Amino acid sequence: MDSTHLRPLLFLLLSAAVAATFVSATDHIVGANHGWNPNINYTPWANNQTFYVGDLISFRYQKQMYNVFEVNRTGYDNCTMDGLAGNWSSGKDFIPLNEAKVYYFICGNGYCLGGMKVSVTVHPLNASSPSSSASAAALNATDASHTHGSAAPRLCTWPPAAATLLTLAAAAWLGI
Repeated sequence: MDSTHLRPLLFLLLSAAVAATFVSATDHIVGANHGWNPNINYTPWANNQTFYVGDLISFRYQKQMYNVFEVNRTGYDNCTMDGLAGNWSSGKDFIPLNEAKVYYFICGNGYCLGGMKVSVTVHPLNASSPSSSASAAALNATDASHTHGSAAPRLCTWPPAAATLLTLAAAAWLGI
């Protein structure tokens, strides 16, 4: 096979390798199979999760009844809108956790007082963070309490533009 026939194959292999490096974010579904509902203590669920920058937190609920607000610590403690930073009401909300910090989420309409609130601590990415679905699977095999089946690997830790630039650079380098 001559080099002109090998170039597309090399391009595909390089693209697959680049894409594989992006698999590391996790989608944490609040409450797992219980969803976002009143009269549930979400603290044990949150304590059994490990959140990293780039992960998602998902809320599943009846959109006609409930919602999600991101607030500050005061808003969380008092079930108020203090420090309102975001609100969602689709019934299936995927919220990116883009900063290493404590996030506070509550439900409005009085349901926060019935337990519909959760706080999560997001850790920075570092050498000890899971960097692929394979390492996440290995982590889950050794620490069964990590996700309790409520999380799924997602593609989204690097900005999509970085993947595009790497693919274009590879295409230019291969002369495609």
